[in-house]
Amino acid sequence: MLTTLVALPALGQTDINAAPANAPDQQPAFEGQTRAAQPAEATAVETEVIAEGLPQLWAMEFLPDGRMLVTAKEGKLHIVTPEGQATEVTGELPKVAAQRQGGLLDVALAPDFETSGRIYFSFAEPREGGNGTALASATLTLDDAGGGEVSDVAVIFQQEPTYDGGLHFGSRIVPTEDGNLYLTVGERSDEPIRDQAQELASGLGKIFRITPEGEPVEGNPFADTADALPEIWSLGHRNVQSATLDGEGRLWTVEHGAQGGDELNLPEAGLNYGWPEVTYGVAYGGAAIGEGITQSEETEQPVYYWDPVIAPSGMAYYEGEEFPAWDGAFLVGGLVAQGVVVLTMDGDRVATEERIDLGARVRDVKVGQDGAVYAVTEDRDAGTSTIVRIGSAS
Repeated sequence: MLTTLVALPALGQTDINAAPANAPDQQPAFEGQTRAAQPAEATAVETEVIAEGLPQLWAMEFLPDGRMLVTAKEGKLHIVTPEGQATEVTGELPKVAAQRQGGLLDVALAPDFETSGRIYFSFAEPREGGNGTALASATLTLDDAGGGEVSDVAVIFQQEPTYDGGLHFGSRIVPTEDGNLYLTVGERSDEPIRDQAQELASGLGKIFRITPEGEPVEGNPFADTADALPEIWSLGHRNVQSATLDGEGRLWTVEHGAQGGDELNLPEAGLNYGWPEVTYGVAYGGAAIGEGITQSEETEQPVYYWDPVIAPSGMAYYEGEEFPAWDGAFLVGGLVAQGVVVLTMDGDRVATEERIDLGARVRDVKVGQDGAVYAVTEDRDAGTSTIVRIGSAS
């Protein structure tokens, strides 16, 4: 079913920056760091439901033939055709801790997938004493009937320490052209364990850079630092559920803040992004986070932040002909925003922010081979998901 929508906001329509901040006394470090200008003209789009009634999904990746490989939180992979037919992938996957925010999480194709069939997937791994984010590789063999089978499944990396909790697993997998991977994880949310986001001996609240075998990449920033995990790329992150490469091959991420403080970052090697000592927003309930500090010489400022939050999940860099005005923009899924957040850029700063309102929690967002945008939405109460195609209506 096709539906024509006009993205919010347009001139004279509801102002997305009208909602009051949770921390109104906090000031941005530079102009345009939050509440960016909205486009003078809203983007008119048409949405089409590709598939509905799917199990609750977490991630989507396009296969070379245009089909979609998706992860179901319960612990299964499915292949969805452009016509919406879903087929469960056969083969044995690891057991997952499908509780609260845990389950089968992200999925990504290796850069050489067309010849190797290699995929990666992350999941909340049940362990003695708790759980933690883990990364696995497998070979996906596609069959002529439209299905697929996984084999050679191997866990190649495990976030440590193990923790008995159900929150903040991350996680996104971002392969790079050289065959290596970025893996984002969370800091497990609870106090005081979240403080380990600042500790180089801990794998909580970090972005990792690893090889296809799960080893630290040569040249990682802390490879020669005593007691530091050599896989670490950057530290001081809260819960990164959005990540992608830009047109220059650089990693960009969006992480969840608490009550305010969602952050767009361009994580650089060895740098500290502050959590939980330096952050925008406030704790749930309104109290200050730590000492309420938003700036420090020892930590990096976010490129952009939101207060109130969009609750980011999923992210894509737009290159395509369907939406020329979005060329070079970042598309971010919004759970609280209930749509796709479009950030057009001026260099490495946000120029405008636009919202494509889908009226549902967006768990992941990808750009299809046709230049359209595809969003995975979820209904937590029903435990189901829908895949929506967003095309231009102009």
